[in-house]
Formats: sequence, structure tokens, C-alpha cells
Amino acid sequence: MAKTVYIAGLGLIGASMALGIKRDHPDYEILGYNRSQASRDIALEEGMIDRVTDDFASFAPLADIIILTLPIKQTIAFIKELADLDLKEGVIISDAGSTKAAIVEIAEEYLAGKSIRFVGAHPMAGSHKTGAASADVNLFENAYYIFTPSGLTTPETLSEMKDLLSGLHARFIEIDAKEHDRVTSQISHFPHILASSLMEQTAVYAQEHEMARCFAAGGFRDMTRIAESDPGMWTSILLSNRETILDRIADFKERLEAIGQAISKGDEDQIWDFFNQAREQRQAMEIHKRGGVDSSYDLYVDVPDEEDVILRILELLRGTSLVNIHINEENREDIHGILQISFKNAQDLERAERLITENTDYTVVIK
Repeated sequence: MAKTVYIAGLGLIGASMALGIKRDHPDYEILGYNRSQASRDIALEEGMIDRVTDDFASFAPLADIIILTLPIKQTIAFIKELADLDLKEGVIISDAGSTKAAIVEIAEEYLAGKSIRFVGAHPMAGSHKTGAASADVNLFENAYYIFTPSGLTTPETLSEMKDLLSGLHARFIEIDAKEHDRVTSQISHFPHILASSLMEQTAVYAQEHEMARCFAAGGFRDMTRIAESDPGMWTSILLSNRETILDRIADFKERLEAIGQAISKGDEDQIWDFFNQAREQRQAMEIHKRGGVDSSYDLYVDVPDEEDVILRILELLRGTSLVNIHINEENREDIHGILQISFKNAQDLERAERLITENTDYTVVIK
């Protein structure tokens, strides 16, 4: 039976989700809410949604499923608003927030005692692009779509959500909301603090040592890439997960102090163990299996400085979906190849490696 789905927030995540739902459920009616007119117009003109509004409450009573793809503070505000609306019996409400405990707690508090089902969710996919104009039906492919069940989640809720979102081609997983926040504080939230701290330190240092800007190469670039993330979003994330993040900061301070003492004492064995353990631990992690917002499959090609060489590579990869192309031209220290090409999945990566290796004599490295 066809359903009515209401997506509140038509940015990259919400608009891409609408495309994925339409792929497997073309008969479903998709309603959209967005504050800015630009994304409303694009989502409607491109057929991502069937009807759109800038009045959140107006469409909510029509929906069988409501998905809030909004900033955390706005998500919490809308959950409170939904508690006072005359919604369909048995309606499912879900979200897409990057932290889960606060949202689940608010939902359990305000939606309790009503004929409403709520399940928290966090689709771990994204892009440096924003807005409905950047919507991509394949955005969630092979990425983790995390569900954090609440006291208002029935056994049928998750199966209905997985069926609704089948066209996203994501990998669904369930985890407790508080455990989700503990895990993401370590592998997502804290790294953003580190990247921004390193950028801040380097910017100050470069005021007296200006060549620091010129010599920043592959390692520095890779470590600080996420420092370009949206400051508003990350402020909201940190403040909604402050206890676990503060714990990670304190833990890291101790680890920095330990390696600092080893350097001070000239303890060669401890320093060697420090780097060796990190290398072994990274090799053992599933970092290269696409599963989150920052995951991708990277191929590096050491190409000569010749006219049309980049075009030749791209011609070989015609028909292969690329995530990004980067030319590492400022400084070749600490990089794996002058041309960096990112792919969405291992199949495209392996195909690209084979095509380039078979048709050129360039060195190809996969990281």
C-alpha cells in the first residue's frame, strides 16, 4: 500500500533520501518542508518531492512516516511541536541527527502515551556539497545507516523503515543511542576537534614561520581536511555530546603527555613502539571499507608532467563513478601520487586500478 512520507529538511541528506525512497517506491507520495525557498523550488522542480511547504505543521498530519533531516536543535524543537499535533495513528517519526541520546530522550519524554512510534537514526553519509541542488541518489550507497531504537520503537518499526529506505542501498545497523554517542565521539567528533586545533596551531605558527604554509603536504592535508566542515553543525554536535567528548579530550591529553615524556627521555624503544602499534592498529581497522561519512576509496597515480595526461586517465575511467579528483601539485613530500582519485566503492577502485595499470606505465598506489 502506498504511503505518504514527510521529509522535513531538504538539504543534501533530506533531498538525497527523497531520491532514494522514490527509486524503490515510486508510488509513495513524498512531502517536503524547508525554510529556504531555493531548496524548496529545486526539490519540487527536479521531482524529488511531490509537494512542499515552509509551514512544518501543515503537512505533518498527512504523513505515515515523518523524517527530520535537520540540525539537532531544530530536530528537538520539531519533536516537541509534533507532540501537540493531530498525527495519524501509528505514525513513525525518525531523524538523521549526528548525536542520538539527547534526541531519543526528548522523543521518549514528549511523545510518550501517544499513538506514535519513534526511532532515532543517523545516516553516516555526506559530502562537502550542500543543499537540494547537490542531491545524489547514490549518496548512502554502502554507508552505515544507524538506527537507535527508543522506548517508542516497536518490532515492526525497524522493518518498515528498512523497507522505506531500501532504495538508499545503505547498510542498516542498530545500536543503543548512548553507545552511538560514545563511539562517534571517538571516531568522528573528537577528530574534528583535533583537525581544527591543528589548523589553529599551524596558522599561529606560520605567522613567524611562513614557510609552514608552503611545506604542508599530504599528511597535513589529510589530517586537516575535515577542519573545513560547517562550524554551526559541529558546535551543535559538541554541545549535545559534551560529556563523552570531554572524556576523549582528557584521555588524549594523557596520551600526548606520555609520548612527550618518551621524547624528553630519549626512550627510543617507547617511541618506536608508539608508531609501530599505531601502524598495526590502523591496518587492522576496517577504515577502507566504506561505512561512514568520511569513508572513500582512494587511488593515487604518479603521472608525469605532460600535456593531456590527466585527460588520458579520465578517458580510461569513462563510465566509472568518481567521488573526487585532486591534483597534489604544491608539494610531493609525503604523498602517494600526484593524481588522487576517490571512488565510492571497492569495485570501481579495483576497475580503475586495472585499467590504468594495463594501459599505462604509471605507478598506481591504493590507500
